[in-house]
Amino acid sequence: MATPNYGYEKRQKELAKKKKKEEKLKQKAERKTGDEPELNPNEAAELVAGEVAAPDAEPPAA
Repeated sequence: MATPNYGYEKRQKELAKKKKKEEKLKQKAERKTGDEPELNPNEAAELVAGEVAAPDAEPPAA
């Protein structure tokens, strides 16, 4: 009777885990790059400047 090759089985499990982990990282990177709207630097600067100036424009209601 032949003995089982546990080293081979372990290696196959490790390869499957590694492949799954790489796929998850790839999907995460795709989501991260896909969700952000593309702005040129001028639009981004105007957006930030508008957000900073907005709270000072209106005095707080007391």
